[in-house]
Parts: sequence; structure tokens; C-alpha cells
Amino acid sequence: MSEMSSLRGIRANLRYDLPASLVVFLVALPLSLGIAIASDAPVMAGLIAAVVGGVVAGLIGGSPLQVSGPAAGLTVVVAELVANFGWKITCFITVAAGLLQILFGLSKKAGAALAIAPVVVHAMLAGIGITIALQQIHVLLGGESGSTAWENVTQLPANLMDIDWPSAVIGGLVIVMMLTWTMLPVSVRKVPGPLVAIVVATALTVILGLNIERISLDGNFFEAIALPELPTGNWGAVVMGIITVALIASVESLLSAVAVDKMHTGPRSDFNREMLGQGSANITSGLLGGLPVTGVIVRSTTNVATGAKTRASAVLHGVWVLVFAALLTGLVEQIPTAALAGLLVVIGIQLVKLAHMKTALKTGDLWVYAVTVTSVVFLNLLEGVAIGLALAIALVVWRVVRAEITSEPFGTEGSRQWLIRARGSLSFLSLPKLNKALTAVPEAAHVTLELDVDFLDHAATEAIEDWKWAHEATGGSVLVLERGKARLDHAREAPPRRHTTGIIGLTPWRSRRNNGDAPCAATPPSLQSIMGGVSEYHRDHADVLRAATSDVTHSQDPDSLFLTCADSRLMPNIITASGPGDLFTVRNVGNLVPGEGSTDTSVAAALEFAIGEIGVSSVVVCGHSSCGAMKAMLAGADTSDGKIGSWLGHAIPSLAAFRLDHPAGRAAAEAGFPEVDQLAVVNVAKQMENLMRDPVVGPAATDGRLRVVGLFFDIPTAQVFEVTATGVRLAGTDARAESLLP
Repeated sequence: MSEMSSLRGIRANLRYDLPASLVVFLVALPLSLGIAIASDAPVMAGLIAAVVGGVVAGLIGGSPLQVSGPAAGLTVVVAELVANFGWKITCFITVAAGLLQILFGLSKKAGAALAIAPVVVHAMLAGIGITIALQQIHVLLGGESGSTAWENVTQLPANLMDIDWPSAVIGGLVIVMMLTWTMLPVSVRKVPGPLVAIVVATALTVILGLNIERISLDGNFFEAIALPELPTGNWGAVVMGIITVALIASVESLLSAVAVDKMHTGPRSDFNREMLGQGSANITSGLLGGLPVTGVIVRSTTNVATGAKTRASAVLHGVWVLVFAALLTGLVEQIPTAALAGLLVVIGIQLVKLAHMKTALKTGDLWVYAVTVTSVVFLNLLEGVAIGLALAIALVVWRVVRAEITSEPFGTEGSRQWLIRARGSLSFLSLPKLNKALTAVPEAAHVTLELDVDFLDHAATEAIEDWKWAHEATGGSVLVLERGKARLDHAREAPPRRHTTGIIGLTPWRSRRNNGDAPCAATPPSLQSIMGGVSEYHRDHADVLRAATSDVTHSQDPDSLFLTCADSRLMPNIITASGPGDLFTVRNVGNLVPGEGSTDTSVAAALEFAIGEIGVSSVVVCGHSSCGAMKAMLAGADTSDGKIGSWLGHAIPSLAAFRLDHPAGRAAAEAGFPEVDQLAVVNVAKQMENLMRDPVVGPAATDGRLRVVGLFFDIPTAQVFEVTATGVRLAGTDARAESLLP
């Protein structure tokens, strides 16, 4: 049965994968030829790499919808390797790089390759794009490209004065078609633009009988297959080439896999397995005489966009390339080199993305981007990336370790009071700035030293304490206020570490007790937790809250009345991401709304004030899981016994509705909630009914001036659900209740 279902699954997916593979093949074919030419490699090496990338990486790799093959990102590297070592030794370097990639995968640390700063990767690709465009523009004009970017720039005026017009027109036609293809109707764009451009350009040269340089092949596909050669010397440069190819191919493949994962909802990429697939493909490609292989975003994007469902599409695209290369090589020799040059110029331009520049500008990384691009273009790829990485690391270190330190007098003139503030990270790197601020204080001044730091090492601690001792010895005074998580006494007890400040209200007192933090011994035991919390609030959070309450210090204008349970585990401001002045909160046992005739008017008074005086726009009733009041009702609490029993009497209608299979309770049961939580959901729905009968709430809701909303907080999952008269769903989504819980 399992084999039959597997076959049915393959057939079902094949109707998507087969057409997608044909489209990807049509995109890959001209790109593979162009990249081989740009790399100064044999033309067939590009097709060999396309076949191997599709079949080997497609079968073994860990990114199901990624398509691999020769990539523009390695053209500059390969061209340099071919110039230095020759083609067959370059193939050996490809094999060795593949072995290194397999080691990356087996080490289970493949994801570490993504640690390279994205701005450096983007700049590297932009530099490669500019280099490709500078090289190929000379071929398009009918000349030859120089060996360096500087030569290509300086020789361009001379080539512009001596243009081979047939080549320039054909190359220009390809560029125009490529750049305008996205403007055509969707039905036309189903055919890949690169393929159409190359076919049209080739057909024109044949029809017009143009005497123009065309692609030259040395034999057919199978004759091009050749084993690599071992280097005879200069092993240092060979090893550097292996590392360069392996790292760039790995980073480009993993970045492409990450991008592809964002485009579909199927299985996610296994980075370690992807490295095994990429490594196997490079070993195979190098052994057969092909270019290095990487995951290629252009082909992968096409694969997903055309509806591929499984890795079969990538594998089949490699098969179609093999069929074409084995049987139709005569067609390849009709393609003008100027047409492929035009294609490569556009590919190069498209590697320089304006969006990446805008991102670098916004994030303050534009200098890293510009320096990396310039270095890649005018030095070489490896040196450019190394310079870019060094600059990015230096920028990160500067941002992380820098501290904002100010020193200034305050108070009345002649009071000799000074305020020194330090914010950020204080380390030995901050000592010059810190010493300058400290020494600016005159002798015998009364100093307040405010430390709001998340990192403090021994050098900075010692500098502060030495200065404090010396200043007090001259008759001055120093009051140290430690508002940050990093403290002076921490540096003496253990190696320095970064201390982060948590969200207010999310650090329970029990965790502080477990960590050994305790308030003053003079505080009565019954008050130690709360007074310790107040102390921490003053030290760490008061200044943050003060800023948030600056516009509501004299009046309130809340958006909602929030009626919820008194349970200590439910935190209204946390679960609604609200702040001071947003919620007018009413809490009681069981989040109950007493009906008409009740002697308890506390909820009614709050409703009247919030709606009539403040003008809230909504009233929210929020229940929660594992509610003690609901447990008591299910256990048969005596509602005539004492004040608690009398109060729980307001929940009797909720219990009755639950036992009569209320729709909200039924939906909660289908969603997997336990019985006590089903009752809690029904209770929220019934309290909403009580609110609609309220003489203040009802008319306002009917007129559209007020909304009544029900919420339910599930403590185990920390998720908030919306409750209606008929169901329950994850708040803020349209998901059905039965799909909500894990």
C-alpha cells in the first residue's frame, strides 16, 4: 500500500515538476554557456556543470526546490584560476573544494558559513557583476577584454572609437530584450527572456548572413569530458584557491537556499545535507571537466515560480540539458559571442542591486559595501572579501564596545555638583573617553556617577574605583547609581559578561530568590519579595517607565476597559503589548459581570465611568486557562456559602450553558482545550452577553460607539484567543479553532 501511495504521489507531483523543469532548462541553457565564456573555461564545461548540478545536487542536496549549476558569482575566481593554473588544474581545485564542502556538511556546522555579514556578500556579488560587465562590454563591441578591471576601464574609450557594428548591434539587441522583458504581458513572459534573446539574436545573424564571431566547440559533450590534473607546484596558491571556491560556493548556495525557503511553504532546507549535495556535485563536475557548481537563485526562483513541488524538477532540468548537449551541439555553434556578451552584461548589472545599497545606507553599512565593491573590482575577489569582512568586524566591534559618556555640572551656580553618565558597554577600550570625563571634574566636587551599562570589565571597574578613592581623598564626594544590569562588584567576582535587561513584569520574584538576590535584611520576611522588586524597579526600570508616562501624567485617555480575572498569572499589559494609559483595568475572581439586581456594583461603576466619563472605544472580557473559579464551579462549589460562594453565584449561568453544550464550549473542545478551559471560554461568552444587557454598554454597542470583545489567555502556550458567541480562534488571525493548538 505504501508503495502504491508513493507512486500516486510521484504522478501527482510530476504534473507540476515536469513543466517547471522544462522552463528551468530553458533559463539554464544560455546562462550556462555565458558563464563558461565569462570564466575563460571551455564552453562545454558550463553544460557539464549544469547537468551535474541538476542531477547530483538535485538528488542529494538538502534544499528540495533549489536548482544548482554554474553561477555568475564564481566567474571572476574561476577566470583567475584558469589564468594562473590552466583549465585541468582548475578542475582539480573544483574537486578538492567539493571534498571540503562535504567536510562542512559532515561537521554539522554548515550553517556557520552564513555568519559572513550579508552586506559583504551583497557587495561581493555587486563587485563580481561590475567585473563581468566591464569584461563583456569589450566583447560586445567586437574587441577583447583586458586582464584587469583597470585595463578594461582605461581601454574602453579606444574600443568605443573602433566598434565592430554587427557585434555591437546584436549584443545591444540582447541587452534591450533582456531589460524590457519584464514589461511584457505575463502570458509572453512565460517563455524565459534569456532564451528568447539568444534565439532571436542568433536567428538574425543567420538570416542576415552577418560575418560575426560565434561560439566554437572542441568536440561534442562526451568528448569534452576529461579528468583533472594534479598541480606540480605552487601548492600554497592552490590551497588558497580551493578554500576560496569552497567558501564562496557554500555561502552562495546557503544564501540561495534561505531565499528559496522564503518563497514556498514546503519542507525547509537541511543546510548540512545541502553541503553534502553541493560537495558531491563539485567533485563530480570537477572530475568530468565542468565548472564549479553552486545553488543558483535565478534558476531556483524560476523553479518555484513555475510551480515545482519536489526535487524531481531540478533533476529533470539536468536531464534536459544533457539531452540538448549530447544531441544538439551544432545549434550552440550558431550563437554569436556578442549575444552571450550582451546576456552577461545584463547578468552583471543585475548583480548590483539598488535595494542592497539602500539597506546598507539605512543600517550604516554603506562604507563596508562601497569599500568591498571597489576592492573586489580593482584588487581581486579574495582580497576584496577579506577587506570587507575586516571592515565589517571592526564596525561591529566599534558599535558594541563604544560607550556614551558625558560629564557636566548641574544645579545652582557655585553648588559644585557634577553629573557623569555612562551608557552602553564599558571596557578597556572606553578608558580614554572615561578618563577624560572623570578628570574633567574639579577637586572637592559632589559627583553623581550614573552607570547604565550592560557590560563592565575589570579595567573599567578599576579605573572608576581608583578615581572615586582619589576624588574622595581630596574632599569630594561620589554617589554611584548603578541602573544597568552590569555592576561594579560583578567584575571582581567573575569574568565579564554581557547583562541584558528583561521586559518589565516578566521576571518573577521566585527567579530572583533562586538566583540568590535578596533585599535588605532589615525588611520583614513577608515584604522581602515586593520590596526587593520595588528596589529593582527603581534601579532598572523607573527611567524607562517615566519616559512612557510623560504624556499621561495629569490625565488618562485609555482605549479599552479590560475586565479580567484576578489570577496572578494573567498580565493584561504584557499579552496586549500595551503601555501606561492604554487599558482601564478591572479585575475580579473569575472575570465576572454581575447581572441586573446584584448588590455588587463595582463592575457597573467601572463601566459607567469608563464609557460615560473617559469614553473608551471597547470593553474586553478576558478569561484564562486553569482558572480557579471555573475549577470550583465544576467541582460543585456551594454558591450560598460565604462571600466567595456568593460571588461565584454569578458564574452559575456559565456552568448551565456549558452543560447544555454551548457552541463556544463545543468549539473549545474541538480545539483540544480541557474541560475546565472549555467552561472558561463559555464563561467569557456569557459575560459578553451580560455586558450587552448592561444599561450603559448595550446602547453604546448597538449605536456602534463601543465594541465588546472576548479573549482567552492559554497559559501553557502563552497564546491569546478571541472568543465569540459561537467559537474560539487565535486572536489576530482567521485560523479555525481546530487548527490552533499544537
